[in-house]
Amino acid sequence: MYAAHFGLRELPFGITPDTSFFFGSPRSQEALNTLLVAARGGEGFIKITGEVGTGKTLLCRKFMATLGEGFVTAYIPNPYLEPRTLMLALADELEIVLERDVDQHQLLKAINLRLLQLAAQDLRVVLCLDEAQAIPVDSLEALRLLTNLETEKRKLLQIVLFGQPELNRKLQLDSIRQLAQRITFHYHLGPLNRDDIDFYVAHRLRVAGFTGARLFSSAAIRSLYKASGGVPRLVNIMAHKAMMLSYGQGKQQVAGGHVAIAARDTVGVGRAIRQWLTGGAIVMGALGVFAWVVAP
Repeated sequence: MYAAHFGLRELPFGITPDTSFFFGSPRSQEALNTLLVAARGGEGFIKITGEVGTGKTLLCRKFMATLGEGFVTAYIPNPYLEPRTLMLALADELEIVLERDVDQHQLLKAINLRLLQLAAQDLRVVLCLDEAQAIPVDSLEALRLLTNLETEKRKLLQIVLFGQPELNRKLQLDSIRQLAQRITFHYHLGPLNRDDIDFYVAHRLRVAGFTGARLFSSAAIRSLYKASGGVPRLVNIMAHKAMMLSYGQGKQQVAGGHVAIAARDTVGVGRAIRQWLTGGAIVMGALGVFAWVVAP
């Protein structure tokens, strides 16, 4: 597509969480540090929240990759599971071989035995649950009971919940207040600010192989910030489309107008921003160029 045009090895603004593109903004670095300190301190429950598109999954994967030796990680990306199925998913992550139709008692016994085996090897087990706001209440209670497994020195299992703000409301339910009380570390992952976005865009371009001068103009960065509200996923989507537009016009720099057109075409941009975009910033001829570039 446009990679060769701009001298890139790969496309810089994909929405797949690739840890090589992790950007250590003040907020994401604070969140990562919080996770590492809590995990290395042996805390039972840790919680990270953030709005849609703020980089929770990428943070989760970066955290697991950063833990290093001494840790065994288990990852469940879709925890919308009833308690038994959630326990089976954990057993699978821990490479536990189970008998067919194993009952609940034997399942929990097998998990406990595996955790003890790993502890005997001086390994700590961290379970990361993405989209944790979707976990049923009964399954959250089952997770709490799992953290009761411990030696005299430490917990056998640490659990990190990554979820949207709805997770906080769920944890306020009386039925799981014991779990909420066990969350000793938590962090809310907020959006990027205007300066963050400038560095964020430059960082991703550099990782993708860009070695030239400034590719996104100052006006383009301002437009990205205004249209995205600092949400990284929206930044990626619009930056990708803006680069396609610039390429389609044979330009070597992305301008504010390119971003404005990309924003107008992007689902998730708020009503107020759309009003700004339709207030004269969009040129129908440019929209025609975009349609030409993205056509198969």
